[in-house]
Amino acid sequence: MSVAAPHRHSPHLISSEAQLRELLGEPNALVCAKISDRLNVMTRRYIERSPLVCLATSDADGRCDLSPRGDPAGFVRILDDRCLLIPERPGNRLADTLRNILANPHIGLLFIVPGVSDTFRVNGRATITVDAELLAPSAVEGKAPKLGILVDIEEAYTQCSKAFLRSQFWDAQRFVDPAKMPTGGEVHRAIQGESFDAELYDREREERYRQRVGFY
Repeated sequence: MSVAAPHRHSPHLISSEAQLRELLGEPNALVCAKISDRLNVMTRRYIERSPLVCLATSDADGRCDLSPRGDPAGFVRILDDRCLLIPERPGNRLADTLRNILANPHIGLLFIVPGVSDTFRVNGRATITVDAELLAPSAVEGKAPKLGILVDIEEAYTQCSKAFLRSQFWDAQRFVDPAKMPTGGEVHRAIQGESFDAELYDREREERYRQRVGFY
């Protein structure tokens, strides 16, 4: 059995599944039974009504990345009960998700529906397509995506509400005033130094957003 090296903040670490199960126990049969290798008439609704999905990928060495994708609800298209198409919109060109997929096709998705505390998870294998005919129906504002991510489903299942209920995520009274959070420019200045013009950066970004530059 491998032994985990002490972490700088804690010497008390779990290093095996046996230790983990001793603490957590085993999942009950009903929980395991909800995991499917395909969509059904009920679980399709989570994808059809979701305007936001988070994509988890990793590179060939297992270094992980998590990235959001958002569009009008239903933007992730169901090609059939075992395959999804996620349109790839213009971004920052770092292409972390896409580069990871090229090196390691395993992908995890989390679909979020506004106001709904249950979420929907899909695990599978991803490939990148440039099929213009396939991508054409994903056009928004008259612009079709150049790329899309095909996801072949291996596991599909609902995630219970506890995280959203514990966090009270959808309680509007707990929404944070954006003015109390750092702006993108302020984050850049914290990294690059006081000479960075955070105000100019924020003004220019806001204007690009107002004009929807690079949205589609």
